[in-house]
This record gives sequence, structure tokens and C-alpha cells, in this order.
Amino acid sequence: MYLSSFSRWMLRGFTALVLVVLYAPILYVARLSVNTSKNYAWPPRGFTFSTWNHAVHEAGPREALTHSLQTGAVATAIALVLGTLAAFALTRSRFFGRNAVNIFIVLPIALPGIVTGIALLSGFQRVGITLSFTTLVVAHATFCVVIVYNNSAARLRRLSPAVRDASADLGADGWQTFWYITFPLMRTALVAGGLLAFALSFDEIIVTTFTAGVGYKTLPLWFADNFSRPNAIPTVNVVATFVVLASIIPVWVAQRLTDSDSANR
Repeated sequence: MYLSSFSRWMLRGFTALVLVVLYAPILYVARLSVNTSKNYAWPPRGFTFSTWNHAVHEAGPREALTHSLQTGAVATAIALVLGTLAAFALTRSRFFGRNAVNIFIVLPIALPGIVTGIALLSGFQRVGITLSFTTLVVAHATFCVVIVYNNSAARLRRLSPAVRDASADLGADGWQTFWYITFPLMRTALVAGGLLAFALSFDEIIVTTFTAGVGYKTLPLWFADNFSRPNAIPTVNVVATFVVLASIIPVWVAQRLTDSDSANR
């Protein structure tokens, strides 16, 4: 498609503006993490790593980060299993009520978080289940399953049935076909679904508020509790910057897997 010189410059300018809007606040928070002042005043004053040293030795954010990682990891593992099984069942089978089951699986991601949280809290209380780590994982898994299911189902719909038929003709059973044929072809979809599910769980605050046990704080809850405390602002900035930097690693791994998968095709 041909673009005039003016159009190209306009497109570049708009792209640059979008990038600035997206990344300028993140860079500002990173700068504030080494700020000597305990506020968000502009311009930042001074430069020190003492806040990083303080944050490393502070138990609150470290414990909250551990809780978020544990919750996200277990919820993502459950979602990968249930979401993939549901995708196989609904894309490769035809049965009465299939569309209704599909709606029920996707529904949790469409509902407002406060509705999901209140519904789960009410359900746990009615059957006498005390809020704990288990209830939090179950709550997060309800919407994480949707992410994995959507990614897996989309990839399975694009896979030709001829591939499975060829594998069967060569004497492979169902497990061998899945492990050597289907799984490699849908690996990137599972990685993408798992990363998205983990990110959604890691960032969730509304459902967590209603389903977490007493005193069990994830990182979003810790942020909400400390954001308005002036003495905690430097630590909040440090933890936020650390989370952004740590997020680069799974993104890089996912990109490498995607590139490897594309090269093997």
C-alpha cells in the first residue's frame, strides 16, 4: 500500500505519541524508585538506591509478591489443564447442549469482577467453606480457564483433521498423536494462554478482595493498602518497578518459543 510522505510522517508521529503515553508513566515510576523525596512531585529530586535496599528487607511486599506468585502459578496450572480439556471436548465433539456449555465456560470473563467476587463469596459461605488460599485459587481459576480455553480452542479449530488421520494411519494411538503432533502444533497457544492467565491472576484485585483469607494479601492488595501512605510511597515505586522489570523475562521466553515454533513450520 502506497503512503504519501505526509501520511508516513503522521503515522510515525502517532506511533511515537502512543509509545510515549504507554511507557512514560512506567519510566516515571522507575525514576521515582530512586528518588530521595517521598512524593510524586515533578521533577524528581536526588538519586539514591536506599529505597531499593529498604524494600528488599521489608517483609510486607516480599510476602505479598510470594502470595501473588503462588496464587497465579496454581491457578494457571489448573486453568491449563481444565481449559485445554474443555477446548478439546467442545471443538472435537458434537453433543446436545454444546453451545450452552461453551457459554458457561466463557461467562466468568464477561461478568464484572465484583459480581464474580460476591457470587463466589456467597457460595463459599453457604456451604461453610472458610476463606483461604484454596478459595482464592479456585476464584482465580474460574476466569483463568476462559483465557486458556479461548487460546486452545482457536488453535484447535485451525488444525486440519487430516493431520490426526495421517497419524492414526501410521499406527499412532491417541496419546502419541497428542504428544508428537497436536501438542507441538498448539504449544504457542498454550504458552500464550498460560502467560495471559497468570498475568490476569497476578493483577486481579476485586475478586481477590472477596475470596482471600483473612490477612492473606497479594501484591495488588498490598499496593491498594500502601499507595495512600506517604511513608510507603518509595517502597511502592520500587516494587512496581521490580514487577515491570521481572515481567520482561516471561515475555522474552514467550517470544523465543514463538520464533522457534514459526521456524519449525
